[in-house]
Amino acid sequence: MSDLSDQPSLPVTFRPGRTRAVLHTLGAASFVAITVVALLLGGLSPAEKSSFVFTGALFWAVLWLLARPRIVADTEGITVVNVARSRRLSWAEIVKVNLRPGDPWVFLDLTDGTSMAAMGIQPGMAKQSAIRDAKALRALTEAAHHPSPCGD
Repeated sequence: MSDLSDQPSLPVTFRPGRTRAVLHTLGAASFVAITVVALLLGGLSPAEKSSFVFTGALFWAVLWLLARPRIVADTEGITVVNVARSRRLSWAEIVKVNLRPGDPWVFLDLTDGTSMAAMGIQPGMAKQSAIRDAKALRALTEAAHHPSPCGD
């Protein structure tokens, strides 16, 4: 069982901070660069300039979606927000929290026998932070399955 020192207080949100910062920065910089290019190109019609700006905004929107993943834990369970979908799970539905070497993100083993990606914890750009967050989520899951007899 995990040490209680690994367990954060609820509610808590896990998200890949560095990845989000890079994606939002890249999106904003790309949008600004594409917009500036559209405005500086002399031979473009207003419709063509608008299509440049629209393309920049579309690119930023895709990067925003990629930065969306998070895991929000509260006393009732967790909400897993991945790129395109969200799912609410009670603590009882989670059997195990896995982050094995080489995994792109945490996987949750569920009581129905399936496994679910939880992209809110990703070791890609911040491996130690992801390991710490996975341990904290594991500790929360174990505490929910085995509540302290003292009511702590």
